[in-house]
Amino acid sequence: MGSSRVKQKNPSNQLGLNPNWAQLQQKLKSHGPKPPRPSNNAQAQTQKPILGKRKERPDAESDDSRINPLFPINDDSSVTDVIAMDCEMVGVGQGNKSALGRVSLVNKWGNVIYDEFVRPIERVVDFRTEISGIRPRDLRKAKDFQVVQKAVAEIMKGRILVGHALHNDLKVLLLSHPKKDLRDTSEYQPFLKEGGRRALRYLAAEFLGVQIQNGEHCPAMSIMG
Repeated sequence: MGSSRVKQKNPSNQLGLNPNWAQLQQKLKSHGPKPPRPSNNAQAQTQKPILGKRKERPDAESDDSRINPLFPINDDSSVTDVIAMDCEMVGVGQGNKSALGRVSLVNKWGNVIYDEFVRPIERVVDFRTEISGIRPRDLRKAKDFQVVQKAVAEIMKGRILVGHALHNDLKVLLLSHPKKDLRDTSEYQPFLKEGGRRALRYLAAEFLGVQIQNGEHCPAMSIMG
């Protein structure tokens, strides 16, 4: 399971623009301020398998020249000025109350800087494995909630935090973050539809052309998606 060791920020890596962000900017320009939700047929034509699996790709040669948005663009695992976070929850109490089961953070290059399973304070009654991907064995040697909470708070401090519906993640962490330092894709105006917010899997399909969150979730993949 993931390492909790945190590397120091490397100032020399703060320069330049992540090609994945540049790619997204071009997508936004071409889609306009309020892109429509993709149809099932459109998704089927544009989606690529998660993690860029190539065994069934007929045009592998052309794909090799493209930037896969789910791949880190380098091996820099330092804690950058911009980070992204996603959490997976388990059920406690009567099962309808959520508690933190796993938290993952990546830096602006897409490399994991923190990834831990978490032992909730209350007894887990529903692991929600079909969505969370968490199993009983994952929590047997998991870190205590207070330990993970403190580590995440230290990493977030003074940095831009990116995520989707971040209020849910911060709620289960029992943490807050300055609003000016939040970048929430569920509230970003160009991503909104007429009825309100859009699920991350639809945004990933439309703007990045990748398929995520089909079945068990991996928080690190959700962040990069």
